[in-house]
Amino acid sequence: MDQMSPDNINGLILAVSSSIFIGSSFIIKKKGLKKAGASGVRAGEGGHGYLSEPWWWAGMITMIVGEVANFAAYAFAPAILVTPLGALSIIFSAVLAHFILKEKLHIFGVLGCVLCVVGSTTIVLHAPHEQEIESVKQVWKLAIEPSFLVYSAVILFAVLVLIFYCEPRYGKTHLIVYVGICSLMGSLTVMSVKAVAIAIKLTFSGMNQFKYFHAWIFILVVAICCLLQINYLNKALDTFNTAVISPVYYVMFTTFTIIASMIMFKDWASQSGLKIATELCGFVTILSGTFLLHKTKDMGNSASGRGSISMPIDTPVFTNSRSGRSSSSEKLPS
Repeated sequence: MDQMSPDNINGLILAVSSSIFIGSSFIIKKKGLKKAGASGVRAGEGGHGYLSEPWWWAGMITMIVGEVANFAAYAFAPAILVTPLGALSIIFSAVLAHFILKEKLHIFGVLGCVLCVVGSTTIVLHAPHEQEIESVKQVWKLAIEPSFLVYSAVILFAVLVLIFYCEPRYGKTHLIVYVGICSLMGSLTVMSVKAVAIAIKLTFSGMNQFKYFHAWIFILVVAICCLLQINYLNKALDTFNTAVISPVYYVMFTTFTIIASMIMFKDWASQSGLKIATELCGFVTILSGTFLLHKTKDMGNSASGRGSISMPIDTPVFTNSRSGRSSSSEKLPS
């Protein structure tokens, strides 16, 4: 195993710090929402009392710090190292919820946390080194290579099909439509975020990159992709079960981001087949832990003092169960 480069270590520290802050922010915000709901109308019922609650604002600030750390991590380490580590935020959130909010973590949830840690460690120990980039123009050259242009064209075509053909017909009944749009565009977002982060890093080191138009194009792509993702992620959250959206979105988003990074930055070009296979095994381990955590997140609370464990109601992963309650034979519109 090769020794980790200083840039990879910096990226690792930033990515883990980001997960700690983001995972903690959910708990802090929820504590604020609970306090606001106890003295007024709950947020879920249309109330906005949480805006005057210091705990909620503390959670928002914590989340912003985490997102900034995550943004900075892409300037130092490859996406194949940074993106999968986002699963660690789920662990910190689950553990803190267990101790602070008294939301019991089931034994299978603990196993899910262990799987996420093992998978993350495997990826960290075998992650490729970040290639030396001396200018944002160098990133631009990588972005306009035929292989990445073909990937981008395929992604944009798939997104257009999902938006204009699939969404009007299946958007309200199939989770994969909204999450697919967010995940596909997310892979392009991360590549552009990495380019902007590198430009900022080089600018701070004394080489101004924002005098080149390439940096501003990457910023424009980030803005457009983020707005599109926010729009369709909100639609997904408003239509489907959040507990189902989170793992599916994480799996699809991380998978497409790794593929995009592999094509654009050629992360695996200098690695042996054994190392690549090990990283993939680590990634699959994280996915398994993530699904297990979300699938059993309510089991700890559902076990009452009767000594029995009641399994949570199984919800469909790719369809909205609310859409077909009236008739089991109802068909999707063609």
